[in-house]
Amino acid sequence: MSKGYWVGCYRSISNNDALSNYAKLAGPAIIENGGRFLARGGKVETFEHGLNERTVLIEFESVAAAVLAYNSEQYQEALQALADGAERDIRIVEGV
Repeated sequence: MSKGYWVGCYRSISNNDALSNYAKLAGPAIIENGGRFLARGGKVETFEHGLNERTVLIEFESVAAAVLAYNSEQYQEALQALADGAERDIRIVEGV
């Protein structure tokens, strides 16, 4: 079975306090649901219309596991804490 990867690219961050509250809840929720952080913030090089904002990459055992983590009660609570504090592009993709 192919791994699943959750890719989060932030378009903008408008409320750092909301982002901090989100992170306190989201990290444990993702790990509890089988996620392993591969990249989280840090240096980013952008090309071809990319936005140079925060990027997060998380590995799961499968796409289905990543989707379950996203839809989990714990992660949904984290999303409520984020509210409109950031505009993001979140994708779950299958590994090769």
